[in-house]
Amino acid sequence: MCGIIGYIGPRNASEIVVEGLKKLEYRGYDSFGFAVRANPDIKILKRVGKIGSVTVQELGLPNSNLAIGHTRWATHGSVTEINTHPHISQDEKIIVVHNGIIENFQAQKKFLESQGLAFYSQTDTEIIPKTIEYHMKRGYDFVEACKHSLKHLEGQYAIVALHKDENKLVAIRKEAPLVIGVGEGEFFVASDVPAFLEYTKKVIFLDEMDLAVIDKNISVFNLTKNSFVDRTITNIDWNAEQARKGEFDHFFMKEVYEQANTLERVANIDETLIKEVAGEIRKSEGIFFVACGTASYACMHGVYTFAKIAKMHINFCLAHEFPNFKHFLNNKSLVIALSQSGETADTLTAIRAAKAAGAKTISITNAMGSSLMRESDKTILARAGPEICVLSTKAYTSQLAILTLLAYELAGKLDEGKEKLKEVVRYIYYLTSEHTRKFIQEIAKNLRYAQHIYLIGRGLQYPTALEATLKIKEVSYIHAEGFAGGELKHGVIALIEHGTPCIVFTSTENEKEIISNAMELKARGGYIIGVGPNNNPVFDVWIKVRESEEANSICQIIPMQILAYQLAMLRGCDPDKPRNLAKSVTVK
Repeated sequence: MCGIIGYIGPRNASEIVVEGLKKLEYRGYDSFGFAVRANPDIKILKRVGKIGSVTVQELGLPNSNLAIGHTRWATHGSVTEINTHPHISQDEKIIVVHNGIIENFQAQKKFLESQGLAFYSQTDTEIIPKTIEYHMKRGYDFVEACKHSLKHLEGQYAIVALHKDENKLVAIRKEAPLVIGVGEGEFFVASDVPAFLEYTKKVIFLDEMDLAVIDKNISVFNLTKNSFVDRTITNIDWNAEQARKGEFDHFFMKEVYEQANTLERVANIDETLIKEVAGEIRKSEGIFFVACGTASYACMHGVYTFAKIAKMHINFCLAHEFPNFKHFLNNKSLVIALSQSGETADTLTAIRAAKAAGAKTISITNAMGSSLMRESDKTILARAGPEICVLSTKAYTSQLAILTLLAYELAGKLDEGKEKLKEVVRYIYYLTSEHTRKFIQEIAKNLRYAQHIYLIGRGLQYPTALEATLKIKEVSYIHAEGFAGGELKHGVIALIEHGTPCIVFTSTENEKEIISNAMELKARGGYIIGVGPNNNPVFDVWIKVRESEEANSICQIIPMQILAYQLAMLRGCDPDKPRNLAKSVTVK
């Protein structure tokens, strides 16, 4: 869950990697570091904390044609300058940045120590340059030593390495994202496209066990095939402006505001692809949705949507729990995986378990060329554009919209589903308006000191309550819990006392039942915030969200995203970079 950037070419590499790393901070922001090749030396700089607005001049980095950078989300070793990347070999000639986990690092470290190599950090990464050094001492050149070193590394990793005496980068990928940007006489390598999007839209997505040598050209050697391979250059349809904050103070609100546009793109999605995926669903026997975090709530919503619209039963399982159910799979099964990044380690494990059992796999992801996309039989892209904020907002509603379209196609009503989405698009402009934002800010002022917030819903509004709960917890650090309304009297209501904030999601379909639940909360002293089409005397505050039937959840989550943002601002939290979190969970 770290961010990597590397550059080789005629521009000032120091400026490229510093600015590129700022665009990758959503992947980790405990610490950051750089290695810049300035003949005859390598300048290494490490800092604890966020890279923020620091400049090359402030950092004192020299002009160069080659540099690498890294922003860290700590896994092995505490957040210290010593543990910050890059890490170096004992002879100080090999420098490495790394994203992932080396699972056997303790055993490999013990072996290297027996060979006379000493260690200075607590990280698993440090064994990488020292393993390369070990093989170079055995007579291999830098690139061959990198190849031989991978035989010693177990786990998931994306690695970029350089040698003090060579003007090249070596980039290696195994179960962690790494993409090469191809410019005019220059090359970039990074964990994600936004790092270099302002310079080129031409990219090469590295495959599993690819080792790329980047100097004046690119050559790719696949270690599994033990041969050189050709990798296609792909054109990305994102633009650099999408990866900038523009007039907004934070990416969080920019991406909330963009949801009208992203949903419009989904509403106009290629019907052929929707029909193809629906066809796979129709002929399958035993269908699973799998995902983690926010995407898992999109899956839960999909279960309700498919049952209601398409009259189909779909199983749902958290991706990290899915291997417990793999014995149900066969060659007639279908597994549909959702992931914003397409690099979520647990979701990839679930897909691989499905494929091993002979099941078909389909993914819904926002990341073209991601591991999930490449490992799935078919993919629907969420079309949300770059999502920089650590918390997912627009990718989530895009996932809901895609699942809704699939359900309508399975019911033979795709045109009706598309029209419903287009109606929602028009309404979202109101939900993201300045008037709505200010109204919700006033509600947030009443909740900013709350210790607990409880959210309830029924039917489609139950997963909405869970996703809203996650947003509040992730960004404001207020303890929040979501429940199905009917569960209150089975124990949950014991948590309610005078003044406890309770958010209640309503719809025309279940209004009587959920209002009854709201009254139960009110009778115990709850402060009731209603979210739905109709006001009710039980509400202390009402957030009006018009009735949108099967699209209610798309509309109702938007004011909750805004509420989470406003709570974060009032409590002095960073909305784009919540503590302890990173955008892409690439470790298990």
